[in-house]
Amino acid sequence: MTPARQPATSLTEPVEDYLKAVYELELAGDAAATTTLAQRLGVAPASVSGMVRRLAEQGYVAHERYRGVRLTDRGRRAALRTLRRHRVIEAYLATALGYAWDRVHAEAERLEHAASDELIDRMAAALGEPTVDPHGAPIPTREGAVDETRHATLADLAPGAAARVVRVADDDSEMLRYLAELRIRPGATVRVVSRAPFGGPVSLEIDGRACAIGPALAEAVRVG
Repeated sequence: MTPARQPATSLTEPVEDYLKAVYELELAGDAAATTTLAQRLGVAPASVSGMVRRLAEQGYVAHERYRGVRLTDRGRRAALRTLRRHRVIEAYLATALGYAWDRVHAEAERLEHAASDELIDRMAAALGEPTVDPHGAPIPTREGAVDETRHATLADLAPGAAARVVRVADDDSEMLRYLAELRIRPGATVRVVSRAPFGGPVSLEIDGRACAIGPALAEAVRVG
């Protein structure tokens, strides 16, 4: 049996949410500016400024003028620890408890701050150490390693091109239910039949079935 890890320093729920938001913005190549963080977290810009100052004092972020907030090594480790908890919980809910993939994100958002690292490790072990969550997002390891490959989206594919779905955005349950109806899930092979000009629909073929989706939805589906 793997020895239990020592518990990490306990962080408050808002701190974990901020660090996770900064990490996700950095990964997307976006600057984590005060206004961007405020919009993402649904809080006032003044609140963000105060939290960022505290996080900088504690060594979790560095705030560069005109460049926004960046995670330090310490902040990155904390953000990945939270992401691991979130994604393992999603995987456990879907695989062990039979939750639909459009319900696990909201549940994991509530549970990720309360679960201990030991519990998460036991959940992951019970599932056979999954590497991705139900939406295809990579699960960080216990040591903080994570696959940060930036995949193209369906919107990037040219007509005639085929690719395998590797990941979909997970924060809109209605969108996930619609994608499930279309059979657009991680592992599915999708071929772009045509693209209408001027932001029109993208026609697809999935498992021999034809469908069409809008450009915004195509942007939410990552392929490899």
